[in-house]
Amino acid sequence: MDEERALPPRANVKYTQLFLLAYQSFGVVYGDLSTSPLYVYKSAFAGRLHNYKDEETIFGVLSLIFWTITLIPLLKYVLIVLSADDNGEGGTFALYSLLCRHAKFSLLPNQQAADEELSTYHRNGLTARNVVSSPLKRFLEKHKKMRTCLLLIVLFGACMVIGDGVLTPAISVLSSISGLQVRARNLNDGAVVIIACVVLVGLFALQHRGTQKVAFLFAPVVIIWLSCIGVLGLYNIIHWNPAVYQALSPVYIYKFFKRTGKDGWISLGGILLCITGTEAMFADLGHFTDASIRVAFVGFIYPCLVLQYMGQAAFISKNFSYLPISFYESIPNPVFWPLFVVATLAAIVASQAVISATFSIVKQCHALGCFPRVKIVHTSRWIYGQIYIPEINWILMVLCLAVTIGFRDTTLIGNAYGIACITVMFVTTWLMTLVIIFVWQKSVIYALLFLICFGSLEAFYLSSSVMKVAQGGWVPLVLSFVFMFVMYVWHYGTRRKYLFDLQNKVSMKWILTLGPSLGIVRVPGIGLIYSELVTGVPAIFSHFVTNLPAFHQVLVFVCVKSVPVPFVPPEERYLIGRIGPRTYRMYRCIVRYGYKDVPKDEDNFENQLVMSIAEFIQMEAEDSGSASYDSSLDGRMAVIRTSEASCSRLLMREANENSNDYSTTIRSSKSETLQSLQSLYEQESPGLTRRRQVRFELPQQVQCDTQVRDELLALIEAKNTGVAYVMGHSYIKARKTSSFLKKFVIDVAYSFLRKNCRGPAVALNIPHISLIEVGMIYYV
Repeated sequence: MDEERALPPRANVKYTQLFLLAYQSFGVVYGDLSTSPLYVYKSAFAGRLHNYKDEETIFGVLSLIFWTITLIPLLKYVLIVLSADDNGEGGTFALYSLLCRHAKFSLLPNQQAADEELSTYHRNGLTARNVVSSPLKRFLEKHKKMRTCLLLIVLFGACMVIGDGVLTPAISVLSSISGLQVRARNLNDGAVVIIACVVLVGLFALQHRGTQKVAFLFAPVVIIWLSCIGVLGLYNIIHWNPAVYQALSPVYIYKFFKRTGKDGWISLGGILLCITGTEAMFADLGHFTDASIRVAFVGFIYPCLVLQYMGQAAFISKNFSYLPISFYESIPNPVFWPLFVVATLAAIVASQAVISATFSIVKQCHALGCFPRVKIVHTSRWIYGQIYIPEINWILMVLCLAVTIGFRDTTLIGNAYGIACITVMFVTTWLMTLVIIFVWQKSVIYALLFLICFGSLEAFYLSSSVMKVAQGGWVPLVLSFVFMFVMYVWHYGTRRKYLFDLQNKVSMKWILTLGPSLGIVRVPGIGLIYSELVTGVPAIFSHFVTNLPAFHQVLVFVCVKSVPVPFVPPEERYLIGRIGPRTYRMYRCIVRYGYKDVPKDEDNFENQLVMSIAEFIQMEAEDSGSASYDSSLDGRMAVIRTSEASCSRLLMREANENSNDYSTTIRSSKSETLQSLQSLYEQESPGLTRRRQVRFELPQQVQCDTQVRDELLALIEAKNTGVAYVMGHSYIKARKTSSFLKKFVIDVAYSFLRKNCRGPAVALNIPHISLIEVGMIYYV
């Protein structure tokens, strides 16, 4: 009985959370889609279609709008594409990461068999053993050019989303502010542009408050806006032309093209704007859930939009002279100004959808090695997907202001916007086709049906939009080329650097000839040597050993690696292994993060690392006779789970700042000069004293092998002495025999990006006082 009584409250909590997320999604996801009625009819009739001012043409345009909204946002995205989420994450790169996990499409050679054992790696019970290897899959995996082509397609789609982030605020805000000219006839276009620019600056300045806070602020505006335009549409239907419902029949589409011909085909670029913002439903999936987005769209967005487009068509069918400003002219005089204010606020919200989607896309590109290091601020303590990227935010603002001031016309911006919008959808369709085959394991017939149904429709719209490249459509193409060049250059340089490290690894034979002391003095402490290699010892280590006479007592080669999954469970994050014999005190730690994960601070990382190594030492001793560990000197990695590490026989307790024993332990190996410098630094850097100080102990009652005990005591002593971080400060240069193109990409483009992005130490939250950098030149 108690269990039965407990179920309804849990169900209530579940539905409460669902509707709460649906409510938030109004302010983040649907702002752009809901403000399309401001400019769709004006853009559709901006060309030669302006000569066809009759009811049948209006009904044909309405029929096209209705079926476009029904087929693409409702049928394709809400019912199908949202189901292709990558453990809750959406967007073109989410589809790409799914494909990389189910087929060998990734170009970075840092994959490991242990990655496939992650609980979030495969979905729907599929594993590497039961995935069918089709001829198409083998063909794509075999040919590197095909995999490179796939990556370029994904990057192009991602860049078009960034282009949306520039064009959406410009067209939405400018369209709403231009409504002032309906009542204030003396207001010229220059004043409208100035007001729009002020609004845009305020919008981008608000982004640092975070998606969650912005969503709660904007959601009521969108709900009021949708309610108003739905009621307004119903009023115009009844008041002007109740027969407009007949236009929902697809017969009017046939009549429209039969009458207008090529002019009607060219007008599709304007009709296309009725679904702008649809891709944000998928790209912003990481901020919400697929169920919440479906509930919001089907229950409220779709019916309100259909009513508004029908009402506006009914008004235009009886008032052709007001077509360029049909939305504002269709508003009854008593409610014009209140609805204008709501329209302006809704236009501001419209920009939020694609800005948030841009942040998500950039973070995914960054995590998968396709974007320079930028500062990623997680604005929600509970939801990892809600982020803010300062650099991208201000770049978008500058570009958006340039477009607004440069064009000053919503028709030209609409031409650019249409190309960006339909291109992203077209790329998504192709990626979804591959997902249906390789991830969902469906027949090729289903994939072809999806591709033919939606790909042909989008190709039809795309062909119309391409005709307007000279009339503003070149903007997203130029922006996409620039961002795509940056992404591919960074990915290429990162891959060449990894291959150089892989080819110049230090041989284990050389390390073994040095002996346990490595031919140098081993001083107390832990040295964390950062490397991108998942196997072998990087060349930076030999470079360090040959230039400095001492190294730390315990050496840990740390690889912080991004896996193509949204998140890695904390208990599966650490892979620990040993390098060389036990007496060398050399270990390998691979820290795996997904593209949604929040890296921990350095204090927790140090403590967790020590606990994981201690657990590995004990596990290795207990299972030394089993096949779990490779007997080679650079053997198999072991997953150290948090649940197991918590039961480790190492004790970890907080150190009292006034504790003499801790102070003596931490400073025992340092000279008086170093101790005075440390005290001076702590006085000048109060933030350092707030770091969590922890002391490790090995209880006396623990029974273990003498060698294991000695190794654990050495690890504890090294941690209590201090931790130093060693990183390579690398310069990548092309060989003298390289081609001119390669020299330009490596020596100019990649070098410029590396110098102007955030350093790896900053990105990894490494404390500056503990950092040691070793300079190296990579000739690739």
